Amino acid sequence: MRIFLQIVVSLLIVALGGFAMVKLFGLDKKERPKPKPVVKTVFVDTVQNGLVPIVIEANGNLTAKRRVELYSEVQGVLIGGAKVFKPGQVFRKGETLLRLDADEFRASVNSQKSNLINQITAILPDLRIDYPNAFPKWETYVNTFDINTSLPELPQITSDKERYFITGRNILTSYYNVKNLEQRLYKYRIVAPFTGILTEANVTEGALVRSGQKIGEFIETGIYELPVAISKSYADLLKVGKEVTLKNLDDSKQYKGIVTRINGNIEQASQTITAFIEVKDEALREGMYLEARLNAREEADAITVNRNLLQSERQLFVLKDSVLDIIDVKPVYFSEKSVVVKGVPDGTILVNKPVPGAYAGMRVKVYEQTSAAKNE
Repeated sequence: MRIFLQIVVSLLIVALGGFAMVKLFGLDKKERPKPKPVVKTVFVDTVQNGLVPIVIEANGNLTAKRRVELYSEVQGVLIGGAKVFKPGQVFRKGETLLRLDADEFRASVNSQKSNLINQITAILPDLRIDYPNAFPKWETYVNTFDINTSLPELPQITSDKERYFITGRNILTSYYNVKNLEQRLYKYRIVAPFTGILTEANVTEGALVRSGQKIGEFIETGIYELPVAISKSYADLLKVGKEVTLKNLDDSKQYKGIVTRINGNIEQASQTITAFIEVKDEALREGMYLEARLNAREEADAITVNRNLLQSERQLFVLKDSVLDIIDVKPVYFSEKSVVVKGVPDGTILVNKPVPGAYAGMRVKVYEQTSAAKNE
């Protein structure tokens, strides 16, 4: 009997334990809520086609339009002048940029002048006898000759006999030798060809300057050129005389420029064409970085959209009855951040901000602005 009771009690304990375990497991089980369909909010615009200006953007560094590299054609010691020969020094047109010591060469030129006047003086007696009509002008030439001034032109020869006589005495040869030396003497002084500033100076006062040595660089201020590289696909849009808007790096100042030259060659590596934009402003400096906006042409019946809205380079998302659809468009011009497209009918509801995971047939809702946001 005891054994029977023990068996019954054991079975009851096992049954109660199993029942308790089932209850405990049943408490952990919760019904998963059914996911609610997510309807994303989109931003839209109503399309209104119009005249869209195509603007080509480029950038580059300014270079002086007029630049002179200074080289010495003679040898001599650089001597000081009214202004120091240093970078940053401003010179007016016609002012002396630098002078070389020419005392020795000037003495040589004067010596040759003296030889010439001696030759002319030696033929005066023969001229008085053989060519009395020519004698007065040659005598006047000798009497008015000044060795310290530029060599005057010889008297005009009026007859062949006079020419033969003068040539036979080597007067013409000596004259042109002296004129050649005078021209070389002028090269000991270099003057400013225009008003500008010295940007490079490779010699200092007292230095020996050799023939053929580069001694500096001189540029005109106020007039600069901006060389910009334009893709060859826009070559037909470039025209000489086009007005260009230029701005500095921090967008604090704007300048007006004009396309003055377009290179006829295409750069092989980058497949670009170089256009030169002239800009005038005293505040500009060579080497300044500027960004250019070139108004190339205007495209009719087109719109401008953000470049990241374009799907597969030829499609855009539109909204039809709260459902996304996709349409084909014709891109006309790509810039860095936007694209000009055609083929979108007027009145189309265009999605104007990217929608993550968007697809054709996706149900969405339009973002409604509050009155305060609209007024803002």
